[in-house]
Amino acid sequence: MERRSFLRHAGLTGVLAAGAAPAVVHAQANIRWRLASSFPKSLDTIFGAAEVFAKKVGEMSGGKFQISVHAGGELMPPFGVVDGVQNGTVELAHTAPYYFFGKDETFAIGCAIPFGLNSRQMTAWMYEGNGRKLMREFYGQYNIVNFPMGNTGAQMGGWYRKEIKTLADMKGLKFRIGGFAGKVVERLGSVPQNIPGGEIYQALEKGTIDAAEWVGPYDDQKLGFNKVAPFYHYPGWWEGGPQLDLYVNSKAYEGLSAEYKAIIEAAAAYAHTDMQAKYDARNPGALKQLVAAKTKVVALPKAVMDAAFKESMALYSEISSKNPNWKKVYTDYANFRREQNLWFRFTEGQFDRYMQSAKL
Repeated sequence: MERRSFLRHAGLTGVLAAGAAPAVVHAQANIRWRLASSFPKSLDTIFGAAEVFAKKVGEMSGGKFQISVHAGGELMPPFGVVDGVQNGTVELAHTAPYYFFGKDETFAIGCAIPFGLNSRQMTAWMYEGNGRKLMREFYGQYNIVNFPMGNTGAQMGGWYRKEIKTLADMKGLKFRIGGFAGKVVERLGSVPQNIPGGEIYQALEKGTIDAAEWVGPYDDQKLGFNKVAPFYHYPGWWEGGPQLDLYVNSKAYEGLSAEYKAIIEAAAAYAHTDMQAKYDARNPGALKQLVAAKTKVVALPKAVMDAAFKESMALYSEISSKNPNWKKVYTDYANFRREQNLWFRFTEGQFDRYMQSAKL
């Protein structure tokens, strides 16, 4: 009996000494969290990213960490998710940070600002630059820990009842435009409207608005915008690489084990890549279908682009003089943007221009 007891204890001591504790030591608690999305279920790309994330969390945790995903309006309004996470009503949210520029303009930098970074540059700033660190410092004021979780890539410039031929055509235009970019189109004489994705079609159909932008061909076709507005302008100069974010309540996050924290990070990174891959794969076919259905795809006039660029830069200077949060983050962002565009000019930009003019 004494010998068997000694062997049992010796076995345990040997395992611990080798750095491998028994399974019971590493057993994780069963957890169930809720995620509030800002998007409708009909969009399998942008809403679907949250579902991809939740599925990966479940798989990596052996089913012990379950996350239920709720479309915009189910648990709270689409634009109420920051308050929901901040107050602990839900543990998670998936949203476009620029929707919340009314709280502080700095939110917009975490998503997209006019004439900002493209999607690859944004990911580089977040993971290898100071982006994630600076945005986490800012989001800490709202009890939020953020993770990049999706990017649409450069977007289209929206659907219009009448073609934009000159800068004068922007005057008085009632334009549904997401988040911070409304500040710039307002300076061009338009009237910005920040309407959730699920409500845009009805507003455009009824004439409550004259134009609307959302994402690009795949999502826009699903929402049926081509049925109520014939002109499809490009590019979306306000969204060169809009990043979606996963917001986690800071108290809930800190209560997780190290393993579960790692799972959250890994699953968000997977969903981040997965979203843009879906957009890049599906947009070309959708654009062809829209053109076949008589959509008129038209470039925005250079005069509009130039005026928008000038007003954007002036706006950023004005905000920097008033908002220390913005100034701290934007200064780093702008420096990173300058270096990235210097590099991309010789590589990505030149290669893309050649390939897009070649006969394939």
